[in-house]
This record gives sequence, structure tokens and C-alpha cells, in this order.
Amino acid sequence: MNNLKKIWIFLSKDDSLKSWILSIFLAFIVVKFLIYPFIGLIFSTSYPIVAVISGSMDHEGLDFDDWWNNNEGWYGEKNITKGEFSDFKFKNGFSKGDIILLIGKQSKDIKVGDVLIFHSTTAYPVIHRIVESWEVNGSYHFQTKGDNNSNIIIQLNEHDISEDRIVGVAMLKIPYAGWIKIIASEVYNGVRGVF
Repeated sequence: MNNLKKIWIFLSKDDSLKSWILSIFLAFIVVKFLIYPFIGLIFSTSYPIVAVISGSMDHEGLDFDDWWNNNEGWYGEKNITKGEFSDFKFKNGFSKGDIILLIGKQSKDIKVGDVLIFHSTTAYPVIHRIVESWEVNGSYHFQTKGDNNSNIIIQLNEHDISEDRIVGVAMLKIPYAGWIKIIASEVYNGVRGVF
């Protein structure tokens, strides 16, 4: 019991560099292995929180009407009207550095307009809007497109997303909070590349 008290005092009261490093390390461990999995359990997804790392969903500061005027031709070909799109969640997209909270959904409950997070050919899951869905022999399939992309990216294999590739559906956006993760990842990758 006395040792636990000493450790607690070292972590909470000591201002040494060792105490700070150990506190940060322990906070990382608690978040990574306790809090994050617990949130994932609640929201039924293995990735309950993601940082947006690209500008594929960024409307580049345009208001909805201006953005729609630039993109209505493509969505018209998919039979998505301005009125329908204006009712979609995240109709104004989101920016690199935003944090997105996800929820797991049954495939039958996922619909056109939802923002889907899915495994693709890249190292990280992709987060794009569903523009088409269909069912084949009881299995659901989806097609997505980044709002800021001119077309579907075949290399991401987003033209036919099967249920087993789905990570979750975007539920909530926290603007710019993901920059901490993006910068930390870039620093880590830069340091790793040096060694």
C-alpha cells in the first residue's frame, strides 16, 4: 500500500521530466487500451473515433448553394437532387483535421447520403458519402464518393463496397480536434523514416 502511495505522489505531485513522461505514457495506455475499446463497444465499431486526414470531403468554404451549383451534374446522374442532398447529414462536408465519431449500423439501415467509413486499398479507412446502394442475394453493397472529388476513385475500390469492409457510419463531427493526431503521426513517421 505504501508503494502505491509513493507512485501516486510521483505521478500527481512530482514536476520532474520522468514524472511527466510516465504520466503521458500511462494516459496513452489508458486511452488506447481501456477508453477507446469501451467507446467502440458502446457504438458497435472497432473505430469509434477517426481523424479526417484528407480534403476529399471538404467543401472549401463554399456555402451549400455554391457547392451544389459546382457539383449538381454528377449527383444528378445518380438521381440525387439538391433537396435530397440538403437533407443529408454533413451536407456541408468536413475538413482535414476534423474528428468524426462513428456508430456501427446494420447494413440494411445504411442509406444513400450517409457518410461511410470503410476499408479500402489504403493503409487507413476511407470516409466518403454513399451515393448508391443495392442488394444482391441478401447482401448489401455501397458506392461512395468524396464530396470534393470529381468522381468515384476506382483505386480505393469504392465502386462496390461489401458489408465486410464497413467500419461504421459518421455520427458526429468535432471540428479541427484531429490535428493533434495528424501532427503526431506526421512527426512519428518523419522520425521513423530517419532511422
